[in-house]
Amino acid sequence: MVSAQTLEEIRGLLDAYGLSPKKSLGQNFLIDKNLVGKLVDESGVSAGDLVLEVGPGTGTLTGGLLERGCRVVACELDDGLAGLIADRFADREMFTLIRGDCLSGKHMLNTEIVRALGGERFRLVANLPYQAATPLMMVLLTHHPECESMAVTIQKEVADRLCAVPGSKAYGSISVLVGCTARIRRIGRIPKECFWPRPKVVSSMVRLDRLEVPLTADADRLATFCRAVFAGRRKQLGGLLRSLGMMPERWPEKIDPCSRIEALTPVQIETLAACCTGV
Repeated sequence: MVSAQTLEEIRGLLDAYGLSPKKSLGQNFLIDKNLVGKLVDESGVSAGDLVLEVGPGTGTLTGGLLERGCRVVACELDDGLAGLIADRFADREMFTLIRGDCLSGKHMLNTEIVRALGGERFRLVANLPYQAATPLMMVLLTHHPECESMAVTIQKEVADRLCAVPGSKAYGSISVLVGCTARIRRIGRIPKECFWPRPKVVSSMVRLDRLEVPLTADADRLATFCRAVFAGRRKQLGGLLRSLGMMPERWPEKIDPCSRIEALTPVQIETLAACCTGV
């Protein structure tokens, strides 16, 4: 069992550093030790594994990962929390702290994180800040095949989009990208009461495992195509692609030009993207 921090311990740590949760950064601390332990267990990490953690907060999950013998690269945007966690784990050789945003721009991982990971295979294990979840996971899926799995706590609506099927309201770019690059399963639902301060939304834990043989030859191209076409998800494909200057050199069989992008499976969308010019 992970020796997670209690609410009183988290409050005590923050008070000692003159800190309080920042709503602007989506700081909601997971205070249920059973759920922290479940995330570590379900991540499948073991001694020696290289783990990326984004948004370590006061270090509850960090401590659990280090207890398992993992090498942890943690990235914290908040200066105050970065100072707190740096002090907590100052004597841990297996811990590296990156101060700043996990992303450099919208579609690149922070270069300091890339340097710290050193091109090795790694896992993402994190209670992700809500605003960072989708862009970070998109970047890892498209640009970092060395990220072999992700076990994360995220907003339920984001989890719904990751798992969405064609024709559903939640189906979109990241649903397609996940469908072509990974296997996904829900680990569990997390009520608001398990966080402090209590958020307005329900959260979910999910795990993604990268496919050994992806269903796309170019995940970055696929993501770019999806961002463009899902902006016109209610339009017929023929007219939509023509307006975007992306008409296929040869229209794929079994895909109707009168259908809509939201009705196609991830594999069909990959097939269409591979046929299009101007992507």
